[in-house]
Amino acid sequence: MLDPTPYRRLFPLTDRFVFLNHAGVSPLNTRAVEAMHAFIERTMTEPFADTRDDALAALLDLRQRIATLINARSVDEIVLMQNTAMGINTAALSLPLRPGDNVLVLDGDYPANIYPWMNLAHRGVLTKVVPAHGGGLDLDMLVSRMDSRTRAVAMSTVVFATGFRNDLVVLGKLCKERGIFFVVDGIQSLGALPFDVRAANVDFLACGSQKWLLGPPGGGFLYVRRELLDDLAPGTYVGMSSVVDAANFLDYNFTLQSTAERFLLGSQNFIGMIGLHECIALIQEIGIERIGQRVLALAGTAIAALHERGYRVSAPAPEQRSGIVIAEVDDPEAVSARLKAAGIISIPRGRGVRFAPHFYNTEAEILRAVETLDQR
Repeated sequence: MLDPTPYRRLFPLTDRFVFLNHAGVSPLNTRAVEAMHAFIERTMTEPFADTRDDALAALLDLRQRIATLINARSVDEIVLMQNTAMGINTAALSLPLRPGDNVLVLDGDYPANIYPWMNLAHRGVLTKVVPAHGGGLDLDMLVSRMDSRTRAVAMSTVVFATGFRNDLVVLGKLCKERGIFFVVDGIQSLGALPFDVRAANVDFLACGSQKWLLGPPGGGFLYVRRELLDDLAPGTYVGMSSVVDAANFLDYNFTLQSTAERFLLGSQNFIGMIGLHECIALIQEIGIERIGQRVLALAGTAIAALHERGYRVSAPAPEQRSGIVIAEVDDPEAVSARLKAAGIISIPRGRGVRFAPHFYNTEAEILRAVETLDQR
């Protein structure tokens, strides 16, 4: 069992708060801050040309670490991006969708995985919203909404407002069998739970850095299955970095890169990505399997303690659980504010208060949060 004690000192916020909002924006750890600060110091005292190679090496290693984390075949399938929505938009605008085609999305999913598909209406592509069941994916319901013009399914690994972990391995197999593109928003599970893009037959996976990956906002990545690249349009934008021989500025050789980096435009968020590099390195040092077991155990502790006090909990069956637990309360905004006043950071979501612990939280913190919640 993972002992969180050695890691808590990396998160100074734990000295002041019980932080249970990793499904929102996570606190930074000291390793990430130190790495970003060191890079900023260098750029303050040295020409950027002297720091560029080291920065690019760190970003290449970050892409390799991401590829390993999600079991991509190659670093060539990873491009760094600023957030999840940019990745989903890239998928939506690059897929060969035609007028009359439709895309299936899940009711209750986060807007980053809804609006990019709705934005295709001007191209004659229909977005069909599939009703959720029990807070997440009902495969039979989704299949009933498929027809001969269904060309893509867009789905999150975990539903942000319910904590329901969708069975994407089964869904991905179905999409592959039917020749349907499969696009995944991974931000509510990556860094907390294992995920394998090959086992789930994923075509695109987008993820931002600021939640379970523990990174700073403004970082993230897009995975693109290598075999798909030649069938894709360039996307909404192209830039200097999208093409081969990118440094030959005046040659104007508009030959797109053969890797996912064809979707890279130009200057990158070096500072944020260097911070994210340290966060993913930490996650991989601990091991995503161990972290996943720890997160689910803490969620289980919260669910048991809430049930014991008579709360209705928006938590699915054990095989569908994630790190998100929602305790239903009469006034979520007021209750969340009361918890914060007591040093417990949660967030109102729907009809309840959302708890989202990570590996460095303790069972004692979970029990303290539930006890404070119950002090009505």
